[in-house]
Amino acid sequence: MPMGTSDTHKLLLSLSQVFILSMLCLKVKVEGFFLNNTKVSGFYVFGDSTVDPGNNDYIMTSFRSNFPPYGRDFPNQVPTGRFTNGMLSTDYIASYTGLKKELLPPYLDPNLSIEELMTGVSFASAGSGFDPLTPTMTNVIPMDKQLEYFKECKKRVEVVLGKERTENHIKKGVFFISAGTNDFVLNYFILPIQRNRYTLLAYQHFLIHHVKEFIQVWFCSPTYACYFHFIKDFL
Repeated sequence: MPMGTSDTHKLLLSLSQVFILSMLCLKVKVEGFFLNNTKVSGFYVFGDSTVDPGNNDYIMTSFRSNFPPYGRDFPNQVPTGRFTNGMLSTDYIASYTGLKKELLPPYLDPNLSIEELMTGVSFASAGSGFDPLTPTMTNVIPMDKQLEYFKECKKRVEVVLGKERTENHIKKGVFFISAGTNDFVLNYFILPIQRNRYTLLAYQHFLIHHVKEFIQVWFCSPTYACYFHFIKDFL
């Protein structure tokens, strides 16, 4: 069904609302660290193509960007799996945090060192979203699987640092989520499945529910309780 002007405005509003909610955890974490002048220990990213540095290159999906003209602003114009000409916003953020990382690597890169895992990686997957149906359309990494990868990453770091030091390390990390766009542009406005189940407003609430679930799983430990209490007031 073609979208009219009214539908476009509704879509932009929906994307803005989901994006703002998804970014709250970053806002809280960053404010806490920099107001207290605390050094950032690591940078961990979840989401879709806006923050995927190449994880999709390591899974069975056609949703990839490992070919020209992607990457044309990099040295030798080499595609890296990023859906951009060059660096992602999260690459720039990582370079500004004092972590001595010019680029944030994809977690699924088999050649990552333990130092890379400690200072930060991206678990994001292009084509993913908060609606569980969205990643199944392109066979990419769901948001809950990205959380599982993060837990796996922690265990790999624990082997080197031990559990207590790893927990302290993670407490000083910054977490970034960027997702929700694909739920509309690849799912709701393309396929009839969710449109037949939900009005646009109801679908927004459906996504917000999944945003809450994602954050609750992430912040379920006592370590992050104070941050979650702040965030839930906005949800």
